[in-house]
Amino acid sequence: MAVPEKDRQQPGNEIADPENEVGELVGRLTEPGDLEPAERRKLLGRLARALSTGAKKAKETGAGRGRWLADVFLNIAPRIPIRDLHTISEHHHGLTGEQLADDLVRTAQKATMTVGAIGGALAAAEFAAPPLLLSAPAQLVAETIVVAAIEVKLLAELHEVYGVRVHGTGAQRAVAFTSAWARQRGIDPLAPASVTLALGAATKTALRNRLMRTLGRHLTTLGPFLTGAVAGGALNRMATKKLGEAVRNDLRGKLPPAPRRDELAP
Repeated sequence: MAVPEKDRQQPGNEIADPENEVGELVGRLTEPGDLEPAERRKLLGRLARALSTGAKKAKETGAGRGRWLADVFLNIAPRIPIRDLHTISEHHHGLTGEQLADDLVRTAQKATMTVGAIGGALAAAEFAAPPLLLSAPAQLVAETIVVAAIEVKLLAELHEVYGVRVHGTGAQRAVAFTSAWARQRGIDPLAPASVTLALGAATKTALRNRLMRTLGRHLTTLGPFLTGAVAGGALNRMATKKLGEAVRNDLRGKLPPAPRRDELAP
């Protein structure tokens, strides 16, 4: 029997589905290259609207925000575009080794700072219009998801730069990098136990706690005028820099020197 048009699943209705609009939007917001501010703002707004539907459903079913947020992120993690070493170097003017790692961190800082600033500016506008304030939580969740995705991408690509290869399917690698992000650490190639390919209770708890801390940081964007934009951008930039430093300290010195530019396979 045909399903009536009004009852068909619309994008954003099932937020925990990796094939839905949320995964596509996060993928677009974390792709290499600079998005125009207007386009980034538009995509972030669409993501917030899609997430708001999932948040309402989670509330109806009694799921806690932290658990729901972790489920959302675990399902979109495989959609985060992770580049191989050759492609990363191509996109960063042929840099390799520490210089390439420096540039990756700077690029990620700029991206998370931009998301924080856009989110903060939107929150500031809503703060000035109380009837619209109810939409702010979904916007902050969207900002949190995108910032987390950018940082997971950074962590994964730093492993490429330092030669730490995580094997497994795309989903398994996504879990491994997401787990490492939750701990804010790199994966130790000499300690196989650190490569978390199984999604256990401890991993879920760590991810939930990390996402909730990131969401808490973004609550500073709910300030009047442009104070939210300034705070959101600055806090994101500092947090991303701290993550980059921690991961690089874990990875450097454990492996042979990074290959030269002419040694990279196309």
